[in-house]
Formats: sequence, C-alpha cells, structure tokens
Amino acid sequence: MNNHIEAAVQEIGKVLLGKEEQIRLSLCCLLSRGHLLIEDLPGMGKTTLSNALASVLGLSFNRVQFTSDLLPADILGVSIYDQSSGAFSFLPGPVFTQVLLADEINRTTPRTQSALLEAMGEGQVTLEGETRALPEPFFVIATQNPVSQSGTYPLPESQLDRFLMRIELGYPDPAAERELYLNPVNASQVKDLRTCLDPAQLTAISAQVQQVHASDNLLDYLQRLVAYTRNSAEFAFGLSPRGALSLLLGAKTWAVMHGREHVLPEDIQSILPAVAGHRLQPTRDFAGDSAALVRNLLANVDVIGG
Repeated sequence: MNNHIEAAVQEIGKVLLGKEEQIRLSLCCLLSRGHLLIEDLPGMGKTTLSNALASVLGLSFNRVQFTSDLLPADILGVSIYDQSSGAFSFLPGPVFTQVLLADEINRTTPRTQSALLEAMGEGQVTLEGETRALPEPFFVIATQNPVSQSGTYPLPESQLDRFLMRIELGYPDPAAERELYLNPVNASQVKDLRTCLDPAQLTAISAQVQQVHASDNLLDYLQRLVAYTRNSAEFAFGLSPRGALSLLLGAKTWAVMHGREHVLPEDIQSILPAVAGHRLQPTRDFAGDSAALVRNLLANVDVIGG
C-alpha cells in the first residue's frame, strides 16, 4: 500500500512543484477520511492541489465556486414540481459526489457555509424533512483566501472544527518557480494525472489505520499536549475532545504512510500544526499568531513527562 501512496505523492508533485510536505499532509487528511481546508493567497495553487487530489484518488468530483449570492439549494439540491406526474422530484446538488471542491468557501455568507455542516459531519443532508445519504467516501476540500482579503466572511469555529486539517501552500522555492516559468501547468495536465488509489484501497487503508497501535506513553504525550492548551495562559481556549481525537487519527494515518504499525511522537509533531492550528487562538497577551502558538506548544511539552 505504501507504494500506491508514494505514487500518489509523486503524481501530484508533477503539477504542484516543490510542495511535497503539503501534498503528504493533504493525502494524510483524506486517507483519514477527514475534510481539508487549504488557505492562502489567490494564485498559489490551492485549486490545482484540490483537483489533483481528486484525480489520483479516482473518485467522482464536483466543484462549487462560492460567491456572495450562492444559496444553500445551489449546493444541496432542490425539489422541482413535475406537472406531468403531479409530484415533486428531487434534483441533487453538487454535494452528492465523493469529492466536493468548495472553492473560496469564505466568499459566501455564513448561511450558505453552514449548509455544508451536516454533510461534513454526518455524511448526509436533510432536505424538506427527508434525509439523503451522500456517496461513500465523501470528502470536502475547501479553499479560502485570508480573511484580510476583501469580500470574505470568516468561517465560524463550528465550521472550522469540521475540517480535520488546514494547510497553507506558501510561495514556491526559487527552483520550483523557475521550473514553473519554463513549463507552466495547465488544466489538462491535472485531469490527465494517473489514478493511484481506488475506493477499495481507501477502505483497506482505513482498516489499516484502525489497527495502528498507540502505546500508553504515546497517549500520555498526547494528553499532555491537550492539557497544555487548556491550562496555559496564552491559549484563548483549549483543544476539544474532537480535536484531540483528530490529532490521534491523523498520527495513526501518518504512521501507516511511513510503513509503521505503531505511532511515534514524531507522527503527532508532524501533523500537529495542520490539525491544531485552526482550532487554537492566542489570547491578546500572546505576541504571535496561531502558528507561533503551535510552535510554542511543541517546544514546551516534553515527549517524556517529568
């Protein structure tokens, strides 16, 4: 299975140059059956990465461009009255797919953002009193621009917490950017990426993740990290139980991706910024952002408790 995962990393790397760490984190999120939030400035490759992930996973894919006038029905679907039959028929929206790209999710209103909540949390949607299951598996890959950009609506905490990970892409290094100048990536290249994992393999990886062993010492370390966020003065609030479980799940998947059947502290440390960064906020007295807060957390919690 590791060969397939490595092949997926290399395949995505053909269209997203110099971003291997972000690619691995993205795959870790989706292999954990979580939802992914990609945040960065426009033009940094967010949509390219999203399309590439869907291609290498070999799953059905829909994209929704979120705008200020988008309505919940534009995502979920709507019932239409059929005069010939005298009955209503349901027209499913783009959410009825295995991979949904919610492009620029913070450019739409909170009402429309919240329409995704049940779908992301429960794998189903309820419309007009009827519950409809979504395809299996179901992933949301959302992109958003920084809230400092004009025309954005910050995602509420309840919506942010639905995302297992949040990553940033950042500017490419000089070598990758030079390669991009010489060989620009186009949409057809992304569509032509080779499928490296199929639904059966995704199911097998999920089963493998559940069998990964986390020792008592490892769980002690995890609990010390969580306790520090809840008790230290620089945190406005601590990690929730769901946040802690997300951290453990992601660490188990990271271990599987590296060919191990047990979790190491390094697995937690590798994914902690992506899992916890959007769940933690500093107090006003802390001189730094959430990224600095996570670095502080890692530096102040020992792997071996005293």
